[in-house]
Amino acid sequence: MSSQLVGLGRQADLRLRALSRLNGGVAGQQRASASDALGVLFELASSPSTADDALALLHELQVHQVELELQDEELRSSRTELEAALSRQIELYDAAPVGCFSVDARTVLCELNLTGARLLGFERNALLGRALDSFFAPHSADTLHTLLARTSAGHQAEVCKLELLQLGAEPLTVQASAAIDPSGQGFLLAFSDIG
Repeated sequence: MSSQLVGLGRQADLRLRALSRLNGGVAGQQRASASDALGVLFELASSPSTADDALALLHELQVHQVELELQDEELRSSRTELEAALSRQIELYDAAPVGCFSVDARTVLCELNLTGARLLGFERNALLGRALDSFFAPHSADTLHTLLARTSAGHQAEVCKLELLQLGAEPLTVQASAAIDPSGQGFLLAFSDIG
């Protein structure tokens, strides 16, 4: 057991000596290049008194390098999987058969899916920042505000019918449901076309 402690002490001493040589004996200097480090390691391996410890240190560095390469592979694989999952969730959100909206307390549109944009009759980007209640008949806008107030007060599973104004056409009746946005920044709404 004591020989292991001595061996560890020698490796630590060897590491300190190598760091000292790489840094030119001055603490806090910039790290030396990899070729400088290999040069010091080669020099230590060439000396009979430090060769065994230098080879052990070299082996430790090689193992550490392989570990880092494996971690890099895992991170790249995880990133690829996460990007694919995110892409799939975006596709599901945009293709949902109901209009999905994220609004603030004043019904300003923060986010919406493609189905929601189609229901409102505009491109998605043209709708961001606009008040959702402006797309409804006045009585429906009031109903929407009541729905959001009740949702804010903690009422669950609130659902109502709203009349969505259509350019040059009869109003479209949608069923609306609301929930508090988990981010705490407003509300999530879902509209389904019921004719």
